Amino acid sequence: MPTSNVDVMILDTASLYYRSFYALPTSMTAPDGHPHNAIRGVLQTIERLRGIYQPRTLLCAWDTDWRPEWRVNLIPSYKTHRVEEESAAGDEEAEPDELGPQIGAIREILEAWGVPVVGVREFEADDVAGTLARAASDGGYSTVVVTGDRDFVQLVGDEVRVVMTVKGGMDSWPLLDADAVVERFGVTPSQYLDVAILKGDPSDGLPGVPGIGEKTAVALISAFGTLEKVRQASASERVERPLTPRLARLVVENMKYLDAAERVAAIRRDVPIPHLHNIVSQPIPTAASHPQTWESLLAEWGVQRFAQGAVG
Repeated sequence: MPTSNVDVMILDTASLYYRSFYALPTSMTAPDGHPHNAIRGVLQTIERLRGIYQPRTLLCAWDTDWRPEWRVNLIPSYKTHRVEEESAAGDEEAEPDELGPQIGAIREILEAWGVPVVGVREFEADDVAGTLARAASDGGYSTVVVTGDRDFVQLVGDEVRVVMTVKGGMDSWPLLDADAVVERFGVTPSQYLDVAILKGDPSDGLPGVPGIGEKTAVALISAFGTLEKVRQASASERVERPLTPRLARLVVENMKYLDAAERVAAIRRDVPIPHLHNIVSQPIPTAASHPQTWESLLAEWGVQRFAQGAVG
């Protein structure tokens, strides 16, 4: 993993706690016997990331609404496969029983430390992170977003890079700038979203255009530049390569899906976050902002050593 000091680090928190939960055994437990593997993993990840990148500001994007109704209204299949079918509470994201209590504890620990945990109703953590990254970039701050979600590639720009928590240890996590995105995916960051829309994304329930896979989507976006130009070329009387009459027909037949997917798949960068510009310039607390709550939570979950390492 390349090292580089940054001003602002934004964590896709759910990505990190899910990764930690599945990477570490549930035999790691709190004093009362309940697993604390996700909590421990998140704190250790923060410690390591801080050591590598030396951020001045640390922000945690939170999934207050992981499946916003406005996105579902546009594409009903959006994240349908993640909904727990037999949930008494309705549309809830399925999660292991041993993880649920840890998620709440992670948020409480971060808030007791004084690190901003930012979530907004009707928006996903992706949108929160995108808005935070835009505000930081507008302020001239170099920014790194840490996530396991490839959707975040669309955020990469002059001041924004993405650390992808791919399989393997942190040393193998790539730091993506614009050049690295082109090398890895064959398109620019701004084109990555167009490719994803065309080919679909099963992890998010986006069906894509039937008959167009990743290789073809990359070829079309590379040739025409944007999805809008692919759509225009497909509707033209004269079909230009690499379009074929069959591909053009598929695109035209799925114009309604493309209209909706462009809104659903795009990470929002205009989420109404109170005190946004103050948040992105807030230094990382060098000690717990709420020490009594902090100490109580660490003792309850048996993670004192890992929390102190994260705080540094």
